[in-house]
Amino acid sequence: MIVSAVIMKSVGGLFSIRTDEEFEGKREFDVRAKGSFKHEKITLLAGDRVDVEIDNHGEFYIKEIKERKNSLIRPPLANLDIIFVVISCKKPAPVYETIDKMISIAEFNKIEPVIVITKADLDPEFANDAYKIYTKAGFKTVITSSESGEGCAEVKEYISEISQKQPIVCAFSGASGAGKSTIINKIFPSLKLETGDLSRKIERGKNTTRTTELFPLEKLFGEGHLGYLADTPGFSLLDFERFDFFSLEELKDTFREFGEVEGKCRYTKCTHTKEEGCNIIERVKAGEIPHTRHESYVSLYNILKLKPKWKK
Repeated sequence: MIVSAVIMKSVGGLFSIRTDEEFEGKREFDVRAKGSFKHEKITLLAGDRVDVEIDNHGEFYIKEIKERKNSLIRPPLANLDIIFVVISCKKPAPVYETIDKMISIAEFNKIEPVIVITKADLDPEFANDAYKIYTKAGFKTVITSSESGEGCAEVKEYISEISQKQPIVCAFSGASGAGKSTIINKIFPSLKLETGDLSRKIERGKNTTRTTELFPLEKLFGEGHLGYLADTPGFSLLDFERFDFFSLEELKDTFREFGEVEGKCRYTKCTHTKEEGCNIIERVKAGEIPHTRHESYVSLYNILKLKPKWKK
Protein backbone atom coordinates (compact mmCIF):
# COMPACT_ATOMS: atom_id res chain seq x y z
CA MET A 1 0.00 0.00 0.00
CA ILE A 2 1.29 3.47 -0.93
CA VAL A 3 0.22 6.71 0.75
CA SER A 4 1.30 10.32 0.06
CA ALA A 5 2.79 12.40 2.84
CA VAL A 6 4.98 15.38 3.72
CA ILE A 7 8.11 15.18 5.88
CA MET A 8 7.64 17.28 9.01
CA LYS A 9 11.04 16.70 10.64
CA SER A 10 14.05 14.40 10.45
CA VAL A 11 16.31 13.37 13.32
CA GLY A 12 19.03 10.74 13.00
CA GLY A 13 17.51 8.88 10.07
CA LEU A 14 14.01 8.85 11.55
CA PHE A 15 11.42 10.95 9.75
CA SER A 16 8.22 12.40 11.16
CA ILE A 17 5.62 12.47 8.38
CA ARG A 18 2.04 13.63 7.97
CA THR A 19 -0.09 11.71 5.48
CA ASP A 20 -2.57 13.43 3.17
CA GLU A 21 -5.36 11.19 4.43
CA GLU A 22 -5.98 9.43 7.72
CA PHE A 23 -4.59 5.92 8.08
CA GLU A 24 -5.79 3.81 11.00
CA GLY A 25 -7.32 6.90 12.56
CA LYS A 26 -4.27 9.16 12.46
CA ARG A 27 -2.06 11.09 10.06
CA GLU A 28 1.29 11.52 11.81
CA PHE A 29 3.87 8.72 11.93
CA ASP A 30 7.60 8.19 12.49
CA VAL A 31 9.16 6.28 9.60
CA ARG A 32 12.48 5.35 8.01
CA ALA A 33 13.58 5.66 4.40
CA LYS A 34 14.57 2.96 1.96
CA GLY A 35 18.32 2.37 1.73
CA SER A 36 18.35 3.53 -1.89
CA PHE A 37 18.22 7.19 -0.80
CA LYS A 38 21.54 6.81 1.00
CA HIS A 39 23.12 4.95 -1.89
CA GLU A 40 21.99 7.66 -4.32
CA LYS A 41 23.16 10.38 -1.89
CA ILE A 42 19.70 11.94 -1.70
CA THR A 43 19.13 14.01 1.44
CA LEU A 44 15.49 14.08 2.48
CA LEU A 45 14.35 17.44 3.86
CA ALA A 46 11.49 18.77 5.90
CA GLY A 47 8.87 19.88 3.39
CA ASP A 48 9.59 17.06 0.94
CA ARG A 49 6.54 15.42 -0.59
CA VAL A 50 7.01 11.65 -0.50
CA ASP A 51 5.32 8.35 -1.21
CA VAL A 52 5.29 6.05 1.81
CA GLU A 53 5.00 2.29 1.48
CA ILE A 54 3.27 0.21 4.14
CA ASP A 55 4.44 -3.40 4.06
CA ASN A 56 2.56 -6.55 5.13
CA HIS A 57 3.81 -6.13 8.69
CA GLY A 58 2.42 -2.59 8.99
CA GLU A 59 5.87 -0.99 8.80
CA PHE A 60 6.19 2.40 7.06
CA TYR A 61 9.06 3.26 4.71
CA ILE A 62 9.65 6.30 2.52
CA LYS A 63 9.78 4.80 -0.95
CA GLU A 64 9.98 7.78 -3.30
CA ILE A 65 10.54 11.53 -3.20
CA LYS A 66 8.35 13.68 -5.44
CA GLU A 67 9.74 16.48 -7.59
CA ARG A 68 10.68 19.55 -5.58
CA LYS A 69 9.71 23.09 -6.55
CA ASN A 70 12.83 24.24 -4.67
CA SER A 71 15.20 23.27 -1.87
CA LEU A 72 17.44 25.29 0.42
CA ILE A 73 20.73 24.51 2.14
CA ARG A 74 20.10 27.07 4.89
CA PRO A 75 17.53 26.68 6.20
CA PRO A 76 17.39 22.97 5.19
CA LEU A 77 13.90 22.91 3.72
CA ALA A 78 12.07 21.88 0.53
CA ASN A 79 9.06 23.20 -1.37
CA LEU A 80 9.00 26.56 0.37
CA ASP A 81 6.58 29.29 -0.76
CA ILE A 82 7.16 32.14 1.70
CA ILE A 83 10.14 32.92 3.90
CA PHE A 84 9.93 35.40 6.75
CA VAL A 85 13.43 36.86 6.95
CA VAL A 86 13.85 37.87 10.58
CA ILE A 87 16.05 40.90 11.30
CA SER A 88 16.94 41.78 14.88
CA CYS A 89 17.43 45.49 15.62
CA LYS A 90 20.00 44.63 18.28
CA LYS A 91 21.48 41.66 20.12
CA PRO A 92 22.72 40.35 17.74
CA ALA A 93 23.62 43.42 15.70
CA PRO A 94 22.09 43.15 12.22
CA VAL A 95 24.27 42.71 9.14
CA TYR A 96 22.57 43.90 5.95
CA GLU A 97 24.78 41.75 3.73
CA THR A 98 23.70 38.55 5.49
CA ILE A 99 20.05 39.62 5.27
CA ASP A 100 20.39 40.40 1.57
CA LYS A 101 22.11 37.08 0.88
CA MET A 102 19.10 35.27 2.35
CA ILE A 103 16.73 37.40 0.27
CA SER A 104 18.69 36.72 -2.93
CA ILE A 105 18.67 32.98 -2.28
CA ALA A 106 14.90 33.15 -1.79
CA GLU A 107 14.38 35.22 -4.93
CA PHE A 108 16.46 32.81 -7.01
CA ASN A 109 14.35 29.89 -5.77
CA LYS A 110 11.04 31.69 -6.48
CA ILE A 111 10.27 32.01 -2.75
CA GLU A 112 8.52 35.18 -1.62
CA PRO A 113 10.56 36.98 1.07
CA VAL A 114 8.69 38.88 3.80
CA ILE A 115 10.90 41.01 6.04
CA VAL A 116 10.15 40.85 9.78
CA ILE A 117 12.04 43.36 11.93
CA THR A 118 12.17 42.17 15.54
CA LYS A 119 13.13 43.79 18.86
CA ALA A 120 12.00 47.20 17.59
CA ASP A 121 11.75 48.41 21.19
CA LEU A 122 15.57 48.11 21.50
CA ASP A 123 16.31 50.44 18.57
CA PRO A 124 13.27 52.16 17.00
CA GLU A 125 15.51 54.24 14.73
CA PHE A 126 17.11 51.18 13.12
CA ALA A 127 13.70 49.52 12.81
CA ASN A 128 12.38 52.49 10.86
CA ASP A 129 15.49 52.70 8.66
CA ALA A 130 15.31 48.99 7.82
CA TYR A 131 11.58 49.29 7.13
CA LYS A 132 12.24 52.08 4.60
CA ILE A 133 15.03 50.10 2.90
CA TYR A 134 13.04 46.94 2.31
CA THR A 135 9.71 48.54 1.47
CA LYS A 136 11.54 50.69 -1.11
CA ALA A 137 13.17 47.53 -2.45
CA GLY A 138 9.70 46.05 -3.02
CA PHE A 139 9.22 43.67 -0.09
CA LYS A 140 6.40 43.40 2.40
CA THR A 141 8.02 44.52 5.65
CA VAL A 142 6.66 44.39 9.18
CA ILE A 143 8.09 45.95 12.34
CA THR A 144 7.48 43.78 15.39
CA SER A 145 8.18 43.71 19.10
CA SER A 146 7.68 40.61 21.22
CA GLU A 147 7.55 42.91 24.26
CA SER A 148 4.64 45.05 23.10
CA GLY A 149 3.20 42.64 20.51
CA GLU A 150 3.51 45.29 17.79
CA GLY A 151 3.23 43.83 14.29
CA CYS A 152 2.60 40.24 15.39
CA ALA A 153 -1.08 40.37 14.45
CA GLU A 154 -0.16 41.63 10.98
CA VAL A 155 2.18 38.70 10.36
CA LYS A 156 -0.43 36.25 11.65
CA GLU A 157 -3.14 37.73 9.43
CA TYR A 158 -0.84 37.57 6.40
CA ILE A 159 -0.31 33.82 6.89
CA SER A 160 -4.00 33.26 7.65
CA GLU A 161 -5.27 34.99 4.52
CA ILE A 162 -2.95 33.19 2.10
CA SER A 163 -3.40 29.75 3.68
CA GLN A 164 -7.15 29.98 3.20
CA LYS A 165 -6.66 30.46 -0.54
CA GLN A 166 -3.97 27.88 -1.28
CA PRO A 167 -1.67 25.35 0.42
CA ILE A 168 1.59 27.02 1.47
CA VAL A 169 4.80 26.15 3.24
CA CYS A 170 6.19 29.17 5.07
CA ALA A 171 9.23 29.50 7.30
CA PHE A 172 10.85 31.92 9.69
CA SER A 173 14.59 32.20 9.14
CA GLY A 174 17.39 34.48 10.23
CA ALA A 175 20.56 34.84 12.24
CA SER A 176 20.94 32.93 15.49
CA GLY A 177 19.43 34.96 18.31
CA ALA A 178 17.34 37.16 16.01
CA GLY A 179 14.17 36.06 17.78
CA LYS A 180 12.55 33.62 15.33
CA SER A 181 11.16 31.25 17.94
CA THR A 182 10.17 34.14 20.22
CA ILE A 183 8.04 35.82 17.57
CA ILE A 184 6.51 32.50 16.48
CA ASN A 185 5.54 31.88 20.11
CA LYS A 186 4.01 35.35 20.27
CA ILE A 187 1.92 34.66 17.17
CA PHE A 188 1.15 31.02 17.97
CA PRO A 189 1.39 30.55 21.77
CA SER A 190 0.24 26.93 21.51
CA LEU A 191 3.57 25.92 19.93
CA LYS A 192 5.65 26.79 23.02
CA LEU A 193 8.90 26.64 21.08
CA GLU A 194 12.11 26.62 23.08
CA THR A 195 13.90 29.95 23.10
CA GLY A 196 17.41 30.79 24.27
CA ASP A 197 19.24 33.71 25.80
CA LEU A 198 21.97 35.55 23.96
CA SER A 199 25.57 34.76 24.81
CA ARG A 200 26.93 37.93 26.43
CA LYS A 201 30.51 37.29 25.34
CA ILE A 202 29.91 36.89 21.62
CA GLU A 203 26.41 38.38 21.28
CA ARG A 204 25.32 35.34 19.33
CA GLY A 205 22.15 33.49 20.02
CA LYS A 206 22.15 30.05 21.53
CA ASN A 207 20.76 28.01 18.69
CA THR A 208 17.89 26.34 20.52
CA THR A 209 16.24 25.32 17.26
CA ARG A 210 18.46 22.49 16.03
CA THR A 211 16.32 21.00 13.28
CA THR A 212 13.77 22.30 10.83
CA GLU A 213 10.27 21.32 11.90
CA LEU A 214 6.91 21.85 10.18
CA PHE A 215 3.63 22.54 11.96
CA PRO A 216 0.25 22.10 10.20
CA LEU A 217 -1.51 25.44 9.79
CA GLU A 218 -4.89 23.82 10.37
CA LYS A 219 -3.73 23.00 13.90
CA LEU A 220 -2.69 26.62 14.43
CA PHE A 221 -5.61 28.40 12.78
CA GLY A 222 -8.30 25.76 12.47
CA GLU A 223 -9.97 23.91 9.61
CA GLY A 224 -9.76 25.54 6.20
CA HIS A 225 -6.14 26.66 6.51
CA LEU A 226 -3.84 24.75 4.18
CA GLY A 227 -0.14 24.09 4.48
CA TYR A 228 2.62 24.30 7.06
CA LEU A 229 4.68 26.68 9.16
CA ALA A 230 8.37 25.90 9.71
CA ASP A 231 10.70 26.88 12.50
CA THR A 232 14.32 26.63 11.34
CA PRO A 233 17.81 26.64 12.88
CA GLY A 234 19.53 30.01 12.97
CA PHE A 235 22.80 30.70 11.16
CA SER A 236 25.70 33.12 11.46
CA LEU A 237 26.62 33.31 7.77
CA LEU A 238 25.68 32.13 4.30
CA ASP A 239 28.86 30.87 2.68
CA PHE A 240 28.73 31.62 -1.05
CA GLU A 241 32.32 30.46 -1.50
CA ARG A 242 31.59 26.98 -0.18
CA PHE A 243 28.04 26.44 -1.45
CA ASP A 244 26.53 26.89 -4.91
CA PHE A 245 23.45 29.05 -4.32
CA PHE A 246 23.44 30.61 -7.81
CA SER A 247 25.90 31.89 -10.41
CA LEU A 248 27.41 35.31 -11.10
CA GLU A 249 25.28 35.62 -14.23
CA GLU A 250 22.12 35.01 -12.21
CA LEU A 251 22.96 37.49 -9.44
CA LYS A 252 21.34 40.63 -10.87
CA ASP A 253 17.98 38.86 -11.20
CA THR A 254 17.92 38.24 -7.43
CA PHE A 255 17.66 42.00 -6.74
CA ARG A 256 14.10 42.79 -7.74
CA GLU A 257 14.47 46.56 -7.42
CA PHE A 258 17.02 46.51 -10.24
CA GLY A 259 14.21 45.56 -12.63
CA GLU A 260 15.05 45.02 -16.29
CA VAL A 261 18.58 46.43 -16.64
CA GLU A 262 19.60 45.16 -20.08
CA GLY A 263 20.31 47.99 -22.52
CA LYS A 264 19.89 50.78 -19.96
CA CYS A 265 23.56 51.25 -19.09
CA ARG A 266 26.24 53.00 -21.16
CA TYR A 267 28.25 49.80 -21.53
CA THR A 268 26.81 46.57 -22.89
CA LYS A 269 28.70 44.41 -20.39
CA CYS A 270 28.09 46.66 -17.39
CA THR A 271 28.62 44.85 -14.08
CA HIS A 272 26.56 47.45 -12.17
CA THR A 273 29.33 47.73 -9.61
CA LYS A 274 31.37 50.88 -10.50
CA GLU A 275 31.00 51.83 -14.18
CA GLU A 276 30.21 55.39 -15.29
CA GLY A 277 26.84 55.57 -16.97
CA CYS A 278 25.49 52.56 -15.05
CA ASN A 279 21.71 52.82 -14.72
CA ILE A 280 21.74 51.03 -11.36
CA ILE A 281 24.39 53.31 -9.84
CA GLU A 282 22.55 56.40 -11.08
CA ARG A 283 19.37 55.14 -9.42
CA VAL A 284 21.27 54.50 -6.19
CA LYS A 285 22.57 58.09 -6.25
CA ALA A 286 19.03 59.34 -6.89
CA GLY A 287 17.77 57.44 -3.84
CA GLU A 288 15.58 55.10 -5.91
CA ILE A 289 17.57 52.03 -4.81
CA PRO A 290 18.80 51.78 -1.18
CA HIS A 291 22.60 52.07 -1.04
CA THR A 292 22.81 49.14 1.41
CA ARG A 293 21.17 46.90 -1.14
CA HIS A 294 23.64 47.93 -3.83
CA GLU A 295 26.54 47.40 -1.41
CA SER A 296 25.30 43.86 -0.80
CA TYR A 297 25.05 43.31 -4.56
CA VAL A 298 28.65 44.48 -5.08
CA SER A 299 29.90 42.27 -2.25
CA LEU A 300 28.14 39.23 -3.70
CA TYR A 301 29.37 40.10 -7.19
CA ASN A 302 32.99 40.12 -6.00
CA ILE A 303 32.57 36.81 -4.15
CA LEU A 304 31.02 35.07 -7.15
CA LYS A 305 33.49 36.63 -9.60
CA LEU A 306 36.45 35.19 -7.71
CA LYS A 307 34.90 31.78 -7.21
CA PRO A 308 36.93 29.12 -9.07
CA LYS A 309 35.21 27.94 -12.23
CA TRP A 310 35.15 24.34 -11.06
CA LYS A 311 33.04 25.47 -8.09
CA LYS A 312 30.57 27.42 -10.19
